[in-house]
Amino acid sequence: MEPIQDLQWLLSLGTFLPLVGVLLMLFVPKKDVDTAKTIAVGTALATLAVGVYTALKFDYGQSERLQFFTSNSWIKPIRATYTIGLDGISLPLYLLSMVITVVVMIYSWNHVPPPGNTKAFFILMLVLQTGMAGTFMAQDLILFFVFFELVLLPMYFMIGVWGGDNRQYASLKFFLYTMFGSALMLVGFIALFVVTKNNASDPAAANFSFQWFNENGPDVARNTAVWIFAGLFIGFAVKVPMFPFHTWLPDAHTEAPTQGSVILAAILLKLGTYGFVRIAIPFLPQAAVKWAPAIAVLAVIGIIYGALGCLAQTDMKRLIAFSSVAHMGFVMLGISTLTDLGINAALFGMVAHGLITGMLFFIAGSVKERYHTLQISQLSGMLKQMPRMGWIFGFCAMASLGLPGLAGFWGEFPALLSAWSPAQVLVSNGHLDLFRILTTISALGTVLAAGYLLWLFQRTAMGEPAAISVGSAGHDSHDIHDVNAFEWAAWTPLLIAIVVLGIVPKLLLDLSDPGVQLITEVFRK
Repeated sequence: MEPIQDLQWLLSLGTFLPLVGVLLMLFVPKKDVDTAKTIAVGTALATLAVGVYTALKFDYGQSERLQFFTSNSWIKPIRATYTIGLDGISLPLYLLSMVITVVVMIYSWNHVPPPGNTKAFFILMLVLQTGMAGTFMAQDLILFFVFFELVLLPMYFMIGVWGGDNRQYASLKFFLYTMFGSALMLVGFIALFVVTKNNASDPAAANFSFQWFNENGPDVARNTAVWIFAGLFIGFAVKVPMFPFHTWLPDAHTEAPTQGSVILAAILLKLGTYGFVRIAIPFLPQAAVKWAPAIAVLAVIGIIYGALGCLAQTDMKRLIAFSSVAHMGFVMLGISTLTDLGINAALFGMVAHGLITGMLFFIAGSVKERYHTLQISQLSGMLKQMPRMGWIFGFCAMASLGLPGLAGFWGEFPALLSAWSPAQVLVSNGHLDLFRILTTISALGTVLAAGYLLWLFQRTAMGEPAAISVGSAGHDSHDIHDVNAFEWAAWTPLLIAIVVLGIVPKLLLDLSDPGVQLITEVFRK
């Protein structure tokens, strides 16, 4: 299917415009904080405006086709190309990365954590935005890898410099885990290129563009494909993160500043799941069939393990971090079914999780700022002391547990439904009983989610306000104030999106479904 090549400059502008802001900020004196903030927020808003214009120009009647497509030679010796484009699968995530960056910057206007250095903090967020947006618009394996890795260093410094007491341990663990996974992923990319080139009718035309892989689908021996898929699986699974590669996530979230946690939960975790949908499954369908049962088993273990981990936590932020392990388990369960419904549910769940869990981390950061602690045993009475924040917290908790009418429901329920009836190729291979057992077990995860989220809300928001002494926790009653203007400005778009997508899920499902059908077509034959 030929891509649409109108407005080829649009994606490059939307992706690299944040770096223009970075360049301008380099000439701003470190002490001139307000100018640095203004440039950063202005750049993020301008980038979002480009994203909105992109969405307006997108042809929704042909959402399965790549649009704003361009392909140029980039690094000739290794046959890497600068190939970019958006379709209905990547457009929502591309826009989400821009929205999250804007709201995080607005929140950060008066919430920059110590040791200060506001200029560097905002520069890192702009670099992160380029990496996130670039990953979703890349249509070349090397270009994808460059953007995929670009987000690593800014997040490492954000955790290591502005994080909590154990920030150095958490940032190093995050760095080493993701670098290990990326190394195996890169090996998988190279192996995929080599075997595809060897089987192509015209090896001289070989390159790393997705289009070339789609046109010269790897006719690889099954055992070889399974091993290549293993490298891609580990690289993407660490980023998701899937059980048992998840252990870096609770530490990273707990120690990261609020802004880092929001970006990590809302966007960075999605780079791994997006890699499965965009690269691993379409390019290696035979191996995907072989790996699907194992992915499903690990996903369900993650759902139950994450939920039980939440019930054991005493720190509010760490509990939310473990909930991400459970929620991303539902995303991976949907992907493992290899069905239209399952992958659509996964894509919807990626966006919903970004909105909802991003909001929960925002709230946790504001609670920490006011109470100077996130120990659940020392928090109570939020509804009396800060009624607006208490009700927002309750709303987000309900959305996270999958209440019908809110966005979280449409990421979980269709994933369970698809797992009960996986792709016919999986049924033919005798995996139907396994998937139905896993569906039953994962349904228990929704009950556990209700348990830990309602328990968290009850302990922190209900009852009488906790009497926290100044000496024991650094608490000062003058710090307690309800939602301020910057928080309202940052949170309102996310809250509205949670409701709108919960009521009208077809906004996303109709957008992604045509592209998903192209991916799953091979499994319906």
